[in-house]
Amino acid sequence: MNRAIMTAVFALLGLLSGVLGDRLTVLRSPQYVAFRDGPWPISGEKIPDLVALTMGFSVREDLDWPGLASGSLFQRPRANALIVVRGMDSLDFPKNISSYPLENPVAFTLDSVANTVHSLFADSTPVVLQLAPSEERLYMMGMANAVFEDLPVTLQQIRGRLSQDGSVLTSLPLSSLSRNNEADLLFLSEVQVLYDISTLLQKHKHLAKDPAPDLYSLELAGLEEIGRRYGTDSPQFTDATRILTSALQKFAGDVSSVYGNNAVVEVVTVKTFEAPLTRKSRSILESKQIGTRRKNRLKTTAVRFKVDCVGSSSWLASTSVVVPFSI
Repeated sequence: MNRAIMTAVFALLGLLSGVLGDRLTVLRSPQYVAFRDGPWPISGEKIPDLVALTMGFSVREDLDWPGLASGSLFQRPRANALIVVRGMDSLDFPKNISSYPLENPVAFTLDSVANTVHSLFADSTPVVLQLAPSEERLYMMGMANAVFEDLPVTLQQIRGRLSQDGSVLTSLPLSSLSRNNEADLLFLSEVQVLYDISTLLQKHKHLAKDPAPDLYSLELAGLEEIGRRYGTDSPQFTDATRILTSALQKFAGDVSSVYGNNAVVEVVTVKTFEAPLTRKSRSILESKQIGTRRKNRLKTTAVRFKVDCVGSSSWLASTSVVVPFSI
């Protein structure tokens, strides 16, 4: 198909899909990863391929999407951070950044990209951090493990972190939000995690100097819970939207700074997923107390030690951490 015709078709599809409102927004990208301005829609199922291409990896099928220009053969971003925000089709980001309609908003993971990172850089120490509201998976190699192992996982840990000095509760204008409501707690805990990741990266800048690229994948459901609890026209939803928009921009700026402006940071905003992932999941507001008993399954090899554990009333229902193992 002629390039001009293809561009016109994408533009028309963008106008038609614009009524859906869901968006892919690029908050940060180095100059050699060029996103073109235009109303070109991208399918949710193609997001992993897009992330792979921005990191200089190959994909099985060509991504016929004019929003991403051909990348440099000699430069690769040091990191890619993708944040999925559920419960809102768009956020009030600055108008001078690239943003595109999202069509076919199916749930996705960056597992394929994570596998590529580990396979191509098996001898290095890439940071691959994946967080989701129904499951927590933390895959890292080498010394990077100790950096992120204290991120809050269970409700008890989250409450403890929010009550400490330097938590977001001491700095954010909560207005109508309350630390005593479960929906508010989930939302604020996710904002806290964004701040904590930024703080840890700034304290451990050596992570950005490793030859392997790093991958961060975060899925946030707190805003969705706020909308369910209070309604999308409520003061709580308005305040939460404002707080999250600011927190995401700060997170993007911090990540970009740590990686010397060599990081790509994208935000996917989706009102609701058309097809959820087929995985065990439950809302934090619907989870029941599992008890204080922990079930640990340990598997060791000559090179690594893998721990799977399920805690009580988890915000993120399961944990998998890869840490160095020596005999």
